[in-house]
Amino acid sequence: MYTAAIEKTPRRLVPANFMLTDWKSLEPFFKELLDRNIDTSEALEQWIKDQSELEAVVSEDACWRQIKMTCDTENTELENAFNFYCLQIQPNIEPYTDALNKKLTNHPLAASLDTKEYFTYLRNIRKGMELFREENIPIQAELSVLKQQYGVISGKMTVTMKGQEYTLQQASKFLQSHDRSAREEAYRKIQERRLQDKNALNELYNQLIQKRTQEAINAGFANFRDYRFKELGRFDYTKEDCFAFHEAVKLHVLPLVNIIYEKKKKKLGLESLRPWDIDAEPKGTEPLRPFTGSEELINKTIACFTALRPFFGDCLKKMQALKHLDLESRTGKAPGGYNCPLAESGAPFIFMNATGQMNDVTTMVHEGGHAVHSFLAHPLTLSGFKEYPMEIAEVASMAMELFSMDHWEVFFSNPEELTRAKEHQLERVITIFPWIAIIDKFQHWIYENPQHDQEQRTFQWNEIINEFQDKVIDYSGLEEYRSNGWQRQLHLFEVPFYYIEYGIAQLGAIGLWRQFKNNSEKALDNYCTALSLGGTKTLPDLYSAAGLKFDFSPEQIKVLMEFVKEEMNWLN
Repeated sequence: MYTAAIEKTPRRLVPANFMLTDWKSLEPFFKELLDRNIDTSEALEQWIKDQSELEAVVSEDACWRQIKMTCDTENTELENAFNFYCLQIQPNIEPYTDALNKKLTNHPLAASLDTKEYFTYLRNIRKGMELFREENIPIQAELSVLKQQYGVISGKMTVTMKGQEYTLQQASKFLQSHDRSAREEAYRKIQERRLQDKNALNELYNQLIQKRTQEAINAGFANFRDYRFKELGRFDYTKEDCFAFHEAVKLHVLPLVNIIYEKKKKKLGLESLRPWDIDAEPKGTEPLRPFTGSEELINKTIACFTALRPFFGDCLKKMQALKHLDLESRTGKAPGGYNCPLAESGAPFIFMNATGQMNDVTTMVHEGGHAVHSFLAHPLTLSGFKEYPMEIAEVASMAMELFSMDHWEVFFSNPEELTRAKEHQLERVITIFPWIAIIDKFQHWIYENPQHDQEQRTFQWNEIINEFQDKVIDYSGLEEYRSNGWQRQLHLFEVPFYYIEYGIAQLGAIGLWRQFKNNSEKALDNYCTALSLGGTKTLPDLYSAAGLKFDFSPEQIKVLMEFVKEEMNWLN
């Protein structure tokens, strides 16, 4: 049985009632660490723990500023509070962080640290030192503010359907209508609304590309892609591995995507499958409505997680009690969904835009998997130990999507609806791979060619989406919408190059699900063991702890796609 304490650890450096209001109040803690005399191995380890405590306090403050702003993008006071941190606090921290890193790595007693325990921690510190450039501090501050404008712009997007205003997330429910004309109307209105901000988002992206490229050049890199790979700690795979993944998706995944969409076309009795038909069901089959309102969503998810393993349910109960959940879509709320770990207090925050649809269940259990990861890693002694690679973080979330299907009867009491829901989930597992490859390949081109203009960008985007296009969906007459499709992917704006992780992790999640089908308790034990290690091991070692091999080669993709196909056939 896994448990995780979330109470605050006793303070030694920062007073319990400290509030971060300005740099003047915060700097003395950094100065004390920098000036402290360290004359024993024990003193060095205590110094590391104290630095970790300070990092946790600062990190949690920054996280709350961002959480509050994304929950209400129209509140200028919240936006200003976040911008204040980015422009007035973080830039002042960076030189101290570099100085503290040098103090540690250059200290004669650093050699006494347990190399096994501190290997990944020290590797990340050395990485930070290699990337640090004084001239990048103002650029990074500007980037922190600039990339949040994507949420501000997107949060204002609404459309009117049947005389009522909806966010784009809310309006997507009309894509499940039995009335094909209503589906088309919703699809076109959503796309037209996105086009209204096409130029604003293009200009925002231009600024982000320019500043990121300069950041990379300042650090001695040929392009931002190479800089970002280093920054993300991609020690265990290369850009060439990513390119091989793209090709494998075309070879081993697209054929399955074609089968899925051909089946959908036949099921709907259509001569031509259009993009507004993808989420529809035949007449007489009602759209899946797994919950009504956010309270029912969280309560049903708690029941589902508890049935899987009581500790998982307890994690969500704690978050519910602390009001660390904002689940429903509304005007002025940033798009997307996330789980935000809170390094100091331990119980993370889940943000999403639920509208009562099947996809919301997937999002909720996905973010719930991230939350479980946050709880399992929190007892680790250092903040740096809890900073796990995204390639394992997404295994936590995607495996939970698959594990939880065994208890989806809490959402779907009707056996036929339950089967449909599972089928929907497995179809999503397959059909998301081409989009992952598209977004990743697009980013490689963007930052290899940072001087491109808007016309070249659009041309290249169209080339890439056509490369990964299935043979079933008919997009004729929708070229303008398609050419603008990249703008709906917030990762391009907010977390560049963070997307291939979903593909790598989906393969890991499928591998864990295979284990689960053979021995559910053993698979869950492996899952918890790997997640409780946080970032204290290398990526291959974390996968190994989960009973997996870190492998996203074409051969592995082929094997796992065949397994999912077999499971889908079993459902039919």
